Amino acid sequence: MTELCYYEILQVERSADKSTIKKAYRKMAMKYHPDKNPGDKKAEENFKAVNEAYQVLSDDEKRAIYDRYGKEGLEGHGGGSRGFSGGFDDLGSIFEEMFSSSFSGGRSRRERKTYSYDLDTQVEVRLDFNEAIFGTKKEINYKYKKACKSCKGTGAKGGKLTDCPTCNGQGQVHMRQGFMTFAQTCPHCQGSGKAAGTKCKDCSGKGYEEVKDSFKVDIPEGVDNGNRIRVGGRGNIAPNGTRGDLYIVIRVEEDKHFVRHENNIYLEIPIFFTQIALGDTITVPGPRGELELKIPPGSADKKQFTFRGEGVKDVNGYGKGDFIVQIKIQYPKSLNTEQKDLLEKLQHSFGIESKPHEDMFSGIFDTVKSWFK
Repeated sequence: MTELCYYEILQVERSADKSTIKKAYRKMAMKYHPDKNPGDKKAEENFKAVNEAYQVLSDDEKRAIYDRYGKEGLEGHGGGSRGFSGGFDDLGSIFEEMFSSSFSGGRSRRERKTYSYDLDTQVEVRLDFNEAIFGTKKEINYKYKKACKSCKGTGAKGGKLTDCPTCNGQGQVHMRQGFMTFAQTCPHCQGSGKAAGTKCKDCSGKGYEEVKDSFKVDIPEGVDNGNRIRVGGRGNIAPNGTRGDLYIVIRVEEDKHFVRHENNIYLEIPIFFTQIALGDTITVPGPRGELELKIPPGSADKKQFTFRGEGVKDVNGYGKGDFIVQIKIQYPKSLNTEQKDLLEKLQHSFGIESKPHEDMFSGIFDTVKSWFK
């Protein structure tokens, strides 16, 4: 299900309005919630996908970017491939509907996991410019969290939790502003109503131990700065053995000469002014080898020449970008006597054509004189 597009995940049309999307999201989230499907890995994956889809399609800006560019366009905009570690506006009300029978005395106290860490985790991997373009294999060295056996991930001695002292086990604290009183989730227990009375000595109250691990992963060609690669079943481990995912965040080093923008690669090359006057054909270094560039006489400074399909292969398989060469005209910093004589002869050979400003200025001079008559 995670490979489907966001509209297919929520089973709505691309033209669906916010109300329809929200309704579909609530229905799917209730269907696949882990607490309704204990031990069901597929349901857990579907639940993550449903929340990921809703985060994007419920936000006008993210939805517009997704509709135009797909998931890759969302990188750096806070959308796409984020797991389900918080930030879902409607989960609270869904929990109430699903678990209303467990709320004593009509309280809307949230049930939450007893361990203090998220199952999904991430690690940053740095790539050279060429590694991102052509793909590579990298060894990933990282640490994942595993629930402390002594306290079963609670951080409490013997795994025994007591009522939270901040909210007295209510899961909420109240704030008074003027004549109004507002309830909010207890910041100490995050709404569970439980807390560690005595910290576990084995984990110092953290609830987990960190385990070093390493493995090799294939980085596909075309990845770019900020892209995320999900590696299933390599994340943190819950007390019941459920394991999250590892997200590899890509960071690409800049190159001294080539500049990348999306799937296009740019290269600026210096061209001497005589090459511009006469025209020239030169060999330029492309990302995949030598390319022949023909520069017509009289080409303008900063003119760009495009080699179609010589850029970066799209990471999603949608063709290749272009390789774009931009010229930068250079002039001599100084001239010797012989060079000056040659240039003067060349200028004289053009006659009045070598001084185009004179014809333009004559008309301007006459205009200015007329202002003072």
